[in-house]
Amino acid sequence: MTEQPATPSTPATSATVYTVTGMTCGHCVAAVTAEVRKVANVTDVAVDLATGAVTVHAVGPVDADEFAAAVDEAGYEVAS
Repeated sequence: MTEQPATPSTPATSATVYTVTGMTCGHCVAAVTAEVRKVANVTDVAVDLATGAVTVHAVGPVDADEFAAAVDEAGYEVAS
């Protein structure tokens, strides 16, 4: 009998959608995406320019203040 190596467990991911205001072009999308990817636990970011929806995929909780600070650093703001 051969033992199979243990496969690393893949952490569960969650998706949260935020609305970001002020984005008007592809550069805006790139700036927000780059800053939000730096937030702890974030694994992927998808931005819909037409609606301002920013879908954040993460392997753990995403701190709302860190997210807002990242969006602010990119030059935009989270809709309240």
